[in-house]
Amino acid sequence: MQSVTIKGTVRTELGSKFAKAVRAAGDVPCVIYGGKEPIHFSAPILAFRELVYTSEALVAHIELDGKTIQAVIQDMQFDPLTDKLTHMDLIEVVEGKPVTIEVPVVMTGNARGVRNGGKLKSVLRSLKIKGHINDLPSVIEHDITDLRIGQSIRVSDMKDGKPFEVLNAEAAVVVTIKMSRKAVSEEEEAEEAAEGAEATAEAAVEGAEANQAAAE
Repeated sequence: MQSVTIKGTVRTELGSKFAKAVRAAGDVPCVIYGGKEPIHFSAPILAFRELVYTSEALVAHIELDGKTIQAVIQDMQFDPLTDKLTHMDLIEVVEGKPVTIEVPVVMTGNARGVRNGGKLKSVLRSLKIKGHINDLPSVIEHDITDLRIGQSIRVSDMKDGKPFEVLNAEAAVVVTIKMSRKAVSEEEEAEEAAEGAEATAEAAVEGAEANQAAAE
């Protein structure tokens, strides 16, 4: 899993009054859980840009008073009006202990159903997974090239062979291809392919006859 470094300052004055002052100064109050005791710190809001506004799951290397703590996001809060990050909870990564994180799902390939005019619909854009930090990916990729109209990819289809545990319900739909007005059925696709092959064969025969006539 890829990482990002955040330089922060340990907070000793706690409570909503001091948290408000931290935000007014352009910083974000944060708490790291999972260790011997919670660690309160703050860091400039811009320091969280790569960690929060990304299409990948990242691990944070948080530098505090000469010490680096490895952690992953547990929860975030945003201002409802400005959408600015206002608070973050993290879980410390302890060696030998599994962690739980949300990882984005990325579908690869040009689905057969989409090529036939179907509409691709993403239901789950991320999965909750659990495992040791070195086994966790920044994104989870799945090939949908052969996915047809009416078919779906479920969580159960994405679990095999993974070095981590997927915590979402196995029957949950991740992505599906819906029928649309422009969609072409499998039968129509087969007929068009057969007609195309037949036309190609006829053109080849006509070309051969023309060449023979010219030779005579």
